[in-house]
Amino acid sequence: MSTRPPVFAVLPFLLIAAPAHAQPQVEQVSVAPAGPLRVEAPPFVDPVPFIAAEPPRLAPSVKAMIEEAIHSGDSATVAAVVKVALATQPYDADEIRAMQRAYLDRTAQSLAEKTKAERDRIRNSGVLQLWKGQIELGAFRSTGNTSNFGVTGALKLDRKGIDWEHMIQLTADYQKDSGVISREQYGASYQPRYTLNDNLFTYGRLQYERDKIQGFRDRYSFSGGLGYRLLNGPDLNLALEAGPALRRTIFVDEPSETTWSMLTSIDFGWKVNDTIKLTQNASSYIGSDDSTFTSLTGIEAGMAKGLKAKLSYSIKHESSPPEGALKTDTISRFSLVYGF
Repeated sequence: MSTRPPVFAVLPFLLIAAPAHAQPQVEQVSVAPAGPLRVEAPPFVDPVPFIAAEPPRLAPSVKAMIEEAIHSGDSATVAAVVKVALATQPYDADEIRAMQRAYLDRTAQSLAEKTKAERDRIRNSGVLQLWKGQIELGAFRSTGNTSNFGVTGALKLDRKGIDWEHMIQLTADYQKDSGVISREQYGASYQPRYTLNDNLFTYGRLQYERDKIQGFRDRYSFSGGLGYRLLNGPDLNLALEAGPALRRTIFVDEPSETTWSMLTSIDFGWKVNDTIKLTQNASSYIGSDDSTFTSLTGIEAGMAKGLKAKLSYSIKHESSPPEGALKTDTISRFSLVYGF
């Protein structure tokens, strides 16, 4: 049996024992240092020249349409035209909005200047200036089986300032039936108002009445309180008033009396159109011994500049009239009204 070691066991020993010159030599490669990077580029080209150009302009037809709307002075028309222009010309929105802003700025400035001029005019006006009013006159005459003659008239004056408003009213109704006076009513009132804010105001009222047919020769009423404008528009207005009142009544056949009562009133006006106007005025003096309720409903129709025809119906009710007098009195009127 052989005792020689296997070849794979002797091989490592032979490698270690082999002389150096018998080992494989590794070739040394020299690497040159990196130099600067060179890029080959095409010849230099001159830049494209800069040409100044205006931004896109609004189409002349659209611009003319907006300018025509602005020239009309109607804000609603301008808003509608601008809305359509923005929808159809979205790329010109900046120019369209600039035209609208310029119009709104001019309108606001003009309104501010007019308001200031009007306030200065009111402040510098005299006591007899700024008054507006209307005269109302109606009459009738009948002959035959009955002989009637009647006349009705009224004068209203109104002066509006910045904070104060003054109202004066005179009324008269006179009628004869077969030579006998069947109606003789006269009235006068003065009412100042002081505005606290846009809707709230204080008021005072001095009123005089004379109606012998109803049983009193003279009646004076003094009142003051608060009022509120529920509606305050150019065509529709509604104001309410309430406050205590002192009344002094001089009867024809009974002793005079002085009583306290509560005054409430409603003032309503509705301008239906340029020709027709509806009015409603009602008031009540509510007291412990006697109460008075009045209502005046009217419709006015324009006939010419400053001239209107008026049809009205009034009701007056006394809860405790003197003996022999009726509680309720009504009258229908047809009259002409001239405003100044």
